[in-house]
Amino acid sequence: MPSLSEETHGKVDHLLPGATMGIVGGGQLGRMMALSARYHGLRIGVLDPTPDCPAAQVADFQITAEYDDRAAIRELARRCDVLTYEFENVDADALDAVRDIVAIPQGTDLLRVTQDRVREKTFINDHGIETAPWRQVDGLDDLRSAIERIGYPSVLKTRCGGYDGHGQKVLRGPEDFTEVERAVGAGDPLPPSILEGFVDFSFEASILVSGNGVDFVTFPIVRNEHRHNILHMTLAPADVDEAVAGRAEKLAVSLAKGFELAGTLAIELFVMPDDGLIVNELAPRPHNSGHYTIEACSIDQFDAHVRGIAGVPLPQPRLLSPAVMVNVLGQHVAPTRALIPDHPEWNVHDYGKADIIRNRKMGHITVLTDDPAAEARRLDDTGCWDDVEEAGHERDL
Repeated sequence: MPSLSEETHGKVDHLLPGATMGIVGGGQLGRMMALSARYHGLRIGVLDPTPDCPAAQVADFQITAEYDDRAAIRELARRCDVLTYEFENVDADALDAVRDIVAIPQGTDLLRVTQDRVREKTFINDHGIETAPWRQVDGLDDLRSAIERIGYPSVLKTRCGGYDGHGQKVLRGPEDFTEVERAVGAGDPLPPSILEGFVDFSFEASILVSGNGVDFVTFPIVRNEHRHNILHMTLAPADVDEAVAGRAEKLAVSLAKGFELAGTLAIELFVMPDDGLIVNELAPRPHNSGHYTIEACSIDQFDAHVRGIAGVPLPQPRLLSPAVMVNVLGQHVAPTRALIPDHPEWNVHDYGKADIIRNRKMGHITVLTDDPAAEARRLDDTGCWDDVEEAGHERDL
């Protein structure tokens, strides 16, 4: 059994081999967490509603239930020494209800902040870090007022539950506001939301920070290319000067300290034409843009997460090689599989999902290279990702 500190969030002093880590969520992130935990000698339990989900394929046991099933969460807690989660849409109250029987080193404050865009933006701004202009919207009057302050174009986002573009509506002019107004008048209520302004950025980026509640380490800032609000490709490291990289690292550590972070936190950024940094969103777990770390770094984001959860010291990650990571969505599975024999340089990761569905993340490919930009072009030239359309730099946050 783990020994717990006296802190209320249940940090683990040192989780020994043979202990059991429970993962709420059984997708690809949970799968890769579990694989890393295996190297630490840990056993794995998974809670997920899909039988034989990706994480369960490499776990010791699965509890097949919905994420808000409190009896199931208590059963997972009873059978584990420590709990973590692979995505943010987890019932924080349900986790709080089992903290008397299991350690949850990440706590639930981090979860509640990242589940709610108002709390998230407020937390970021309170740490002196810039975001896009935003206003809380709880009805049409609030939306009118927010538009007067922020203007067009802007984007209306639900406070909770959105991902990969879901729960968002771009407002480019008064006609879009009128459309929202008519929908509300027709009985389609406006959920609690925020309005965010657009920014004209140079490129999208992200940085990962990991900690064990006391000490924190960072991974390199990387460049991200999104298509249709889904991450398409990550180039590591981002082509920025040392000053920009240093500021990204500083803000990442500042946020990690604010959360007393245990595990891995992803910070999505926008690099501005003047080299300023704007924080977009936070993810309280490993992140799609960090998959390159598996091959390219001395310690990957999943191992760092497991170490942080287990209360093990974290070494500062080193980038061993520049790299490009590209997502394999459902429509990319057949063409990439056909080319695998011709590309020994591809590090192919398949997530073990049973159903191949368009725009569903089915796997990823990482290539180690001395020239990420040239490698990105070579990947695109294969034709496997021809369905991916170019997007302009002006984008909603």
